Amino acid sequence: MSDPHAYCQEKAASSGSSFYYSFLFLPPERRQAITALYAFCREVDDVVDECHDVQVAQAKLEWWRNQVRLVFEGQPQHPVGLALQDVIKHFNLPREQLLEIIDGMQMDLQQTRYLDWKALQLYCYRVASVVGLLSAEIFGHQNRQTLKYAHDLGMAFQLTNIIRDVGEDARRGRIYLPIDELQRFNVPARQILDGVHSDNFKALMAFQTQRARQFYDQAFAQLPKEDRKSQRPGLIMAAIYRTLLDEIEADGFLVLDRRTSLTPLRKIWLAGTTWFKG
Repeated sequence: MSDPHAYCQEKAASSGSSFYYSFLFLPPERRQAITALYAFCREVDDVVDECHDVQVAQAKLEWWRNQVRLVFEGQPQHPVGLALQDVIKHFNLPREQLLEIIDGMQMDLQQTRYLDWKALQLYCYRVASVVGLLSAEIFGHQNRQTLKYAHDLGMAFQLTNIIRDVGEDARRGRIYLPIDELQRFNVPARQILDGVHSDNFKALMAFQTQRARQFYDQAFAQLPKEDRKSQRPGLIMAAIYRTLLDEIEADGFLVLDRRTSLTPLRKIWLAGTTWFKG
């Protein structure tokens, strides 16, 4: 595909992600920029999810690290790199943060368990909060307090993903729920890997959901009034993800053998109502 931005658009649209719906109402330049960032995240995430040979995946992530370097030196080769080159000319996106996203993906190659919340928090920061910080730059802000909002919202999104994908991740041999919390709620890892639902598991998931909601509340409390309008795409994502969290809870946390999702129509409705609410 000759147009790098068209490649990114295709990558974003084909993913079916909720993020795509939050971009729809943005002005063209910002929509193009956030789509390029999202396509970058998808590319490096796909390396980990689709590459079953760890050494090959490591090599591909190193290739992407080099691609980031080339973006900032003006010589990228990949369509996403070419699109990002345009983006960094117009928006303040630090190289270190793009590399930190790759560091987060690297963690997936090196470990399948997290000892405690502190260890998981570092992972969530790298794969989600950093994306939130970069997105806040693209959306535009006047007040630096908005970056605290973006950080916490990223945490909330990643915790929601973890809750939704417990079963799917377990089938890949990964458990993101902290080991010390599994022990506290008396949920053996084997039970999760075998997809065995229990009252203890339900209590554990209610605890994880409460933590996610605390991060949503904390994020909203930190969003300055003057930046609320520019940061509406994040608020759209939050509306979609919080609704998803409510659905998972209403279903009794049956996440071990199914993946709860919202219909595209419902996502568009939530996106539209959130955008026009301002």
